[in-house]
Amino acid sequence: MLLIGVAGFGAGAINALVGSGTLITFPTLVALGYPPVTATMSNAVGLVAGSVSGTWGYRAELRGQGNRLRWQLPASLAGAVLGAFLLLHLPEKVFAEVVPVLLILALVLVVAGPRIQSWTARRAEVAGRSPEHITPGRMAVLVLGTFAVGVYGGYFTAAQGILLVGVMGALLPESVQRMNAAKNLLALVVNCVAAVAYSVVAFGRISWSAAALIAAGSLLGGFVGARYGRRLSPTALRGTIVVVGLIGLYRLLAVS
Repeated sequence: MLLIGVAGFGAGAINALVGSGTLITFPTLVALGYPPVTATMSNAVGLVAGSVSGTWGYRAELRGQGNRLRWQLPASLAGAVLGAFLLLHLPEKVFAEVVPVLLILALVLVVAGPRIQSWTARRAEVAGRSPEHITPGRMAVLVLGTFAVGVYGGYFTAAQGILLVGVMGALLPESVQRMNAAKNLLALVVNCVAAVAYSVVAFGRISWSAAALIAAGSLLGGFVGARYGRRLSPTALRGTIVVVGLIGLYRLLAVS
């Protein structure tokens, strides 16, 4: 019980900062003897609490993003519903095989984000637009990318936060902290859909005691992660994202 709670705390903190907390809790449950399917479902249900606290902790950075999030939130919701549907009809290896490629692409976008933003700002100035202006075309690509990550997250939740930050970093003139706040909210929507889907389809296969321990740990971890994550410089936060992403990539490749 202590190990599961500690793993939940770590996952909640990492999810608030980066995403990929699943890569802590899932192996912990499997190592303690839980079947993989039970571990996956119990983990998804338990980590919703951490998503809530992480989002709340970053609420200040969400201010001023409403006009964009009113498009991104429905995209995440629709994508998560489709991902949960695919979960019932496709074998897990379909997504597992493409996860490393997606994660590498996301990490490249996270690292290249500042240069991409500088390039788009210069183009906007040459065209006589404000650097903060988001063109309809870029908004459409952003919504489509958010939907695609939602599908991925509804099916295979690991590392969806890194994918979201990568997509937004390539398209938005926002600081990494504000993008992280939006990521937490969008991931919360996806996690809720996945948890509801698991609960409805396989209520009896979920270990509710393990889910409750993860929920308690991740709730506290989300608050702690948000509190200290907001103090990190943009470079330190990007570095944290990359390091955690590389660790997750190694573990995914090692498992496969």
